[in-house]
Amino acid sequence: MSDTRSLSLQRRRLAALAVGAFGLLVVPPTAFPAVPAVGLASWFKVDPARASDWRVEPVEGDPLQAVVRRVVPAAGPLRRVLVLYPRPSPAYDIAISKVLEVFVNKGLNAEFLAFNFQNDDGRGAAALQMVEDGGIDLVFAMGSESTAWLHQYYRRGVVPVVTICAKDPVALGQIPSYDEGSGTNFAFTSLNMPIEVQLAYLLDFKPGLRNLGILVDGKNISAVRTQAKPMQQAAAAQGIAVQYLSVQNPAKAKEELAKLVSEAVGQMRASDPALDRSLFWITGSTAVFKEIATINAHAGRVPVVSAVPEVVQEGDDSAVLSIGISFESNANLAALYAVDILTGRAVPGRLKVGIVSPPDIAINFRRARQIGLDIPIAFFESANYIYDYEGRLVRRLGEPVAVRPPR
Repeated sequence: MSDTRSLSLQRRRLAALAVGAFGLLVVPPTAFPAVPAVGLASWFKVDPARASDWRVEPVEGDPLQAVVRRVVPAAGPLRRVLVLYPRPSPAYDIAISKVLEVFVNKGLNAEFLAFNFQNDDGRGAAALQMVEDGGIDLVFAMGSESTAWLHQYYRRGVVPVVTICAKDPVALGQIPSYDEGSGTNFAFTSLNMPIEVQLAYLLDFKPGLRNLGILVDGKNISAVRTQAKPMQQAAAAQGIAVQYLSVQNPAKAKEELAKLVSEAVGQMRASDPALDRSLFWITGSTAVFKEIATINAHAGRVPVVSAVPEVVQEGDDSAVLSIGISFESNANLAALYAVDILTGRAVPGRLKVGIVSPPDIAINFRRARQIGLDIPIAFFESANYIYDYEGRLVRRLGEPVAVRPPR
């Protein structure tokens, strides 16, 4: 497809978001939803450790935008980066903090505009108007929802797009394979491990696995399509009995999970009376993993394993083990992709899907002791994050952490 025709398609997609005969992306104020009376801190948070290098400034008149500038500008031309958010998420807080760290370490002179478009076409069009107006050098698509929206309306655009904190683009049909670039302005990264690799780790952890309870938010399409359904099929092909536990109303996830997990344990006992060959596996569904305390309370001695490393955390409200790609690791890779694109060392459409390998492994030995679980030595040796028998972090990113004394 020629560049001229590609640009024409892009403009038609964007023009479809405009109202009436106002022309390309010129959307009148009445086309946008009223900006809610929210504070910046309700959706945009940066690790305080970044405060010495960056300052966050609100955008007057729109609390759903923020500008992040270097405290002391670095040498070289200023690169302006737009970060498109669909909503608040702790995962996005981790991701943007890591991006800021990488840009400092790489010495890039950059400025970020964070824009929460709330999954609204009108606000999305306003963000893309800024891109069309010029001055934006790169766009980060924060999360699977922003990635899907930009892929629909800005694929083959002029400005490079790098995805971050987004699930598998191959499973979602956004790119044909892992072995080639997009051929467009998109450079993809993935939060997902290949399912066959994920299942191989689970089988190493629990040889002879008989039962696998898959926990997913049924409304989270990306988690369903890239994690829950593929794992269901792969596990069933191995002769494992699968309990597919889908939350139907995220607002009532606590109540639904209490019932689903309790019933699944009963089913597991039929083939595994001692429950030593059964697992629960949590997908990257926020509505599910934020209820880890509820899941633990009803899982009994069945180990709860997560595809999201951050679900292993201090204390009791933690998965016992996670095998996956952390938000921090994915953001680090996405930031490196962005740096290479901005400095001319890489072309977005030629970059293969960025997948962190080997995966991040996190272990909470406090939870392991509570349910009488032995952790295989190979997992202990490979773990990036370890919490001790008091639930305290003692290893981070593979390095020892000074342990605070017990209270």
